[in-house]
Amino acid sequence: MSVPAELRYTEEHEWVAIDGDTASVGITDYAAQSLGDVVYVSLPPVGSAVTAGEPCGEVESTKSVSDLYSPVDGEVTEVNEELDDDPGLVNAEPYGAGWMFRVRVAVGSDGEAALPPGLLTAAEYEDLTKSAG
Repeated sequence: MSVPAELRYTEEHEWVAIDGDTASVGITDYAAQSLGDVVYVSLPPVGSAVTAGEPCGEVESTKSVSDLYSPVDGEVTEVNEELDDDPGLVNAEPYGAGWMFRVRVAVGSDGEAALPPGLLTAAEYEDLTKSAG
């Protein structure tokens, strides 16, 4: 299971990558493996507001349906439309082609994205999944 060091993670197994005022969001390799084969993804509509820690979509697999939580506050600017035709990208490339949506986040006076408290580092997320397993 891979846990890229440059990303931040939630306890609900989403990852977030920040580039300026844009946050890309997906589910982790751990979540994708736990779910099994992903067959459908329901994503928040472009233009909608999402709130950190709140459900904003669903991931359906052959085993179950799980809520998708936003790790950040902001406005959805893009969704990964490739998942409509190939939801299995979530399993195959959870940190690459299997990304789910992008959010415009507030930027502080320091020019850095304003991230909510509680996001985990890669090491903290690895500890979380080890204790869960």
